[in-house]
Amino acid sequence: MSTTFESIKQGLQEAIAHAKGDERGVRVHRPHVVDVKTIRAKVGMTQEQFAARFGFSTATLRHWERGDRTPHGPALVLLNVIERNPKAVIDALA
Repeated sequence: MSTTFESIKQGLQEAIAHAKGDERGVRVHRPHVVDVKTIRAKVGMTQEQFAARFGFSTATLRHWERGDRTPHGPALVLLNVIERNPKAVIDALA
């Protein structure tokens, strides 16, 4: 078989292992769903302040808070960190 096929096959096998959490010795982090409005209230910021401070658009933040959309990917990871230690994120982005 071609090297292109082997590369694609290996990538697919790695993706399946990642999805199953079967990667050898690697813990796959799955961030938990967060309540964005509660996190924002915890740090005491308006929607505009929170969005500007952490790099979200105000419109996206409003959608999350209303439940029209849910954060995912890197945004969800960042929100999980903000929830646990907002000062560390604020300091890191300063």
